[in-house]
Amino acid sequence: MNYGKPPLIKKIHGAIALQLFPLKIKAYAYFGEPVYIYALKDGINDGFLTPFKVREIETTLDEYIYSPDDDVIEGAIDDEKTYTETDFNRIIEIEERERYRVQLFMEKIDQNQKTLVFCANQDHALAVRNLINQIKISNNPNYCHRVTANDGKLGEQHLKTFQDNEKNIPTILTTSQKLSTGVDARNVRNIVLMRPINYMIEFKQIIGRGTRLYDGKDYFTIYDFVKAYEHFNDPEWDGEPQEPVKVTNRKARELSPNTDDNNPEERSEKTKNITPKIIKVQLRDGKERTIQHQISTSFWSPDGKPMTAAEFIEKLFGEIPELFKNENELRTIWSRPDTRKALLEGLSEKGYDSEQLTQISCLINAERSDLYDVLAYIAYASVPISRRERVLAHKSLIFSKYVGKQQEFLNFVLDQYIKDGVEELDRSKLPQLLELKYHTVHDAIKELGSVANISEVFIGFQQYLYSQDIAA
Repeated sequence: MNYGKPPLIKKIHGAIALQLFPLKIKAYAYFGEPVYIYALKDGINDGFLTPFKVREIETTLDEYIYSPDDDVIEGAIDDEKTYTETDFNRIIEIEERERYRVQLFMEKIDQNQKTLVFCANQDHALAVRNLINQIKISNNPNYCHRVTANDGKLGEQHLKTFQDNEKNIPTILTTSQKLSTGVDARNVRNIVLMRPINYMIEFKQIIGRGTRLYDGKDYFTIYDFVKAYEHFNDPEWDGEPQEPVKVTNRKARELSPNTDDNNPEERSEKTKNITPKIIKVQLRDGKERTIQHQISTSFWSPDGKPMTAAEFIEKLFGEIPELFKNENELRTIWSRPDTRKALLEGLSEKGYDSEQLTQISCLINAERSDLYDVLAYIAYASVPISRRERVLAHKSLIFSKYVGKQQEFLNFVLDQYIKDGVEELDRSKLPQLLELKYHTVHDAIKELGSVANISEVFIGFQQYLYSQDIAA
């Protein structure tokens, strides 16, 4: 085909994101040097990209050393070798390991949000697709598909449907190399990394799959099983674009778009026959249940700069209002229903209503925490605890102040608080709680005394629930 070289094309082609593969270099050979470069940080500064949070996930099976009680189903294992992330799903497969990881991120994501999962190779992408479809809540058979070089026109159709922002199915795509570039799916909310990313340019492009703006999309989340977040510490992350490799028109014409060098997936498939047979290990019965994990969360601006939770939330929701001077004052305000209600009304008037506070709770993984802990985390970086942990830490103190049937009533109130949140401690909730526990307010008075006494107990115990000293 003869595209010609109209001046407009020559002036804008420098904006295209190019990998340093020969096929991409052909663009420079054909069009010449770019006259204008629009870099990642330009898009950031112009407000075209979203911030994101990274959930760094480590498990006790990130590495593997052979144990005689495990079964080697296929291949020859080296019983002295420590198999690391770069070996998994290329040299060695452990299905239980992959199942655990898939189960983990499927529990953490909103399963209705569009998600891209990057896998080690096409076989791994197929295995992960199957695991997702086994675990998913949705009954739709098209919920998750694999899109790789081997999936041909069918894969392209799945990708096209996924890119349609008006459609929710397919919701998740698994891939290895194919979707790291050239995918315009603005509504992607989650990126899951299940393979190492060795090159900075590929890392930038994968992150770019999530940074696109979309209505109602304030940020996206990276679930990182492979320590890819360490690329953010590399000076190259925020550097200027690399100069293209010089290549002559003749050399560019010699590069066929179908060569193995231009398609890592096809190259890996063609070399599969000359590589040793992959090792398949089955963990001993019950060993999968002993796998443990830990997750840490960090917040990042679109240019890969770390942000505090307060900075991240301020970027999404605006400036955090200053309605209390310090954490002690916040605790005092929060310990009484009337002043707590006034604080929440003040926050709402300044743009932080209950819906946004709920969103922030989810953002910092504090859905089971008291809103007090959410505010303390934003303002003072205090580590949130769950409502259950708060009750367990303060229950003995609370019960030391009350006796008999009062303790029984407060135990019921605390159960409702753990289940439904701080709203259960509002003064307006008291009649409902009494009816739920005692069927009628009259019966409650028989058990607990006058309405004034009941109200005093209900309001008074809250100062102990939010007292400063928390048992370890």
